[in-house]
Amino acid sequence: MKYGLLAPISRRCFAGLAVAVLAVGMATGPADTARAAEPLKVVATTGMIADAARQVGGDLVTVKALMGPGVDPHAYRQTRTDIVALSKADLVLWHGLYLEAQMEDFMGELAKKQNVVAVGESLPKNMLIGHDDYDEKYDPHVWMNPNLWSRVVLTIRDALIKARPDSEAAFRENADAHLADLVELANYTTRILSSVPTESRVLLTAHDAFNYFGSAYGFEVIGIQGISTESEAGLQRISELVDMLVDRDIRAVFVESSVSDRNIRALIEGAAAKGHKVVIGGELFSDAMGEPDTYEGTYVGMIDHNTTVISRALGGKAPQKGMLGKLS
Repeated sequence: MKYGLLAPISRRCFAGLAVAVLAVGMATGPADTARAAEPLKVVATTGMIADAARQVGGDLVTVKALMGPGVDPHAYRQTRTDIVALSKADLVLWHGLYLEAQMEDFMGELAKKQNVVAVGESLPKNMLIGHDDYDEKYDPHVWMNPNLWSRVVLTIRDALIKARPDSEAAFRENADAHLADLVELANYTTRILSSVPTESRVLLTAHDAFNYFGSAYGFEVIGIQGISTESEAGLQRISELVDMLVDRDIRAVFVESSVSDRNIRALIEGAAAKGHKVVIGGELFSDAMGEPDTYEGTYVGMIDHNTTVISRALGGKAPQKGMLGKLS
């Protein structure tokens, strides 16, 4: 796994801009008494974190997500607009666990001046999947298991309570309601995915975003790239996977909404050259959710979509419209 870093000059420019913007924000910010009457301003890096903050915060918060549909958090770098939004936030929520690899240094500096919480890093290390090649580095894609994500929701709830103690009762009530939805989601995923024949439980995708999914539901997960999309898939890797598709008679692979389908297309073409037909089983949401204001643009809708698409493509039984009949 390779973690890309900002060039030194770019990092210095961003750091300088951040300091300037933060200074202006502190000098011109409204009084604390006035702020207490306003919705809490929350900025989140990913859509999954933003959705949880909205579910728990309700009308008491306004939430801005830096990364929208189709955006790859592994390669994302903060923009000037992001820095302004972050400087004005009452609470900044990011994932951590090296998901937002290009933003690590910036978030570390921001945390010295503002309320910043790395929500993924609240999970006990014994619940995380380690990296084979890097000590103390973990797979960040914990949202692929609703039971693990429920723990992250609790961290987000506690961060909101700390930022706005007067609203604790409302935050707890909203969190309880959302956690009940996640229990229903977890039950659905377990039931639907158990209908996939054991021999067909092979999930091949663009990168290793589904290891927590595989661990939870008994699927063998194969990513062309590593845990980070910054890693590269060479010709040898593609050739080995083509041979595996043929030898094991795997007939469906999956693309991801936030990762190029170039490598998946290469696999399909390579298998076809050997007389083996492989189809795209569907597009999955890995590092980003669906479009705003859609069911798939929520965490529940994202996981419902993935579960339903995977099950139906691999021979399981799932309703076409998903758990709540809302899938598009």
